[in-house]
Amino acid sequence: MKTLYTKYIVVTIGMMFISFIIAFLISNIIYQQKLKPFNDNKNTKIALDIASFVNEHPNIDLKNYLESISKVGYQIYLVDNQGNELFSGEPFRDKSLSVSSKERVLKGDIFHGILHFPQKTFVTGFFANELRNTIGVPLKHNGTNYALFVRPDIKFLFNEMHILFGWILLLSITLTIVMVVINTKFLVRPITNLTKATKSLSTGNFNVELDITRHDELGELSQSFLRMARKLEQMDDLRKEFISNISHDIQSPLSNIKGYTNLLDNKAISKEKRTQYVSIINSEIKRLSTLTKQLLLLASLDRNEDIMEKKLFNVGQQLKELIRNSQWTVSEKGIMLSYSLPDIEMIGDPSLLNTVWDNLFSNAIKYNKLNGTIEISIEEREQSIFVIFEDTGIGMNTTELERIFDRFFRADMARTRTIEGTGLGLSIVATIVNLHGGHITVNSIEKVGSTFIVELPM
Repeated sequence: MKTLYTKYIVVTIGMMFISFIIAFLISNIIYQQKLKPFNDNKNTKIALDIASFVNEHPNIDLKNYLESISKVGYQIYLVDNQGNELFSGEPFRDKSLSVSSKERVLKGDIFHGILHFPQKTFVTGFFANELRNTIGVPLKHNGTNYALFVRPDIKFLFNEMHILFGWILLLSITLTIVMVVINTKFLVRPITNLTKATKSLSTGNFNVELDITRHDELGELSQSFLRMARKLEQMDDLRKEFISNISHDIQSPLSNIKGYTNLLDNKAISKEKRTQYVSIINSEIKRLSTLTKQLLLLASLDRNEDIMEKKLFNVGQQLKELIRNSQWTVSEKGIMLSYSLPDIEMIGDPSLLNTVWDNLFSNAIKYNKLNGTIEISIEEREQSIFVIFEDTGIGMNTTELERIFDRFFRADMARTRTIEGTGLGLSIVATIVNLHGGHITVNSIEKVGSTFIVELPM
């Protein structure tokens, strides 16, 4: 995966390289279309001026004159009808020139070698030190016809190359700036989209869309942002569900208390009825008290308050004490209880873990069948303790299993008036187990039973 930093470096260098290539190609077009004809016309005029001067001064020493011209910065080739040749100035690298070209110039035509030099890329016409890359004009001196071929030498051409290099540099800089602006726009676009998505989240709109196909830091950030948005949406749904459930669970006992209190105002009711109503009111008050205590415990656990007081204690003895205290409830429902609780010691908060065992054991009793069974066992495996609660209760389906640790969630089959509960117990269990560095797993089959397995580090 390319990092954003590496991608930016690679893209910037690539843009500079591409800009230079494009600028060079554009400069080559400018050379072929503009500079080359201009150079041809300029050198044609110079060649004609040289021929005209020689024609007007028949007494001039042609050889010496051409030598002086070559010293100014020109390469010269002179040939007559007899094939006699004269070279002046820097030697040509390639002296090949067709006979027909020479003959046309001797007959009075002008040879535009610079203009018609092969159309090659990379502006080779500026540097081709060849006889074909010259201007040929007719010259007459003392009754003899000559063909004069002239071109600026390479050193002279370098003085003119600054124009071409200037174009290349200007175009390179301009194209690089344009490409950087475009590239920056593409780099900034996902950040802009993230900003818009953040504002959308702040207004409570969790339905945001981002590009997650990128394979860099921005792609990872977009994926993380979408995961966060989905999590926030779930939390918002849970919050609404939490408020709805707690409102219902508080309003229901309050309504009962209010109703039975009004009934107590009736002086005509019997003592037995009055006692029954008071018992119901006390039961509802106890229900509210339990709900309040569980909410306070969850609030403390959520704030990560340092409420844990870890110490060494015997898990087996703690579970045996819990079973003794619940023996009457187990017997009343006709449940057969079996357990294997060896003396195993561990370091943890005995009070919080007792809450875990109490919730799991209470659920196994409440949701069990008449004359059902409950089996509790402790196993020690390497550095972990496994506490297992297995019952033959109503069980749960797959959908219910996914949500049993959500607050206020109770399986539909368990939502009956005959089975009391707040839906907070298993949420408290999971939180306490997590605080101890352990985890809880559940295996359940609807109408068959459930098995809760708590794994804790010793």
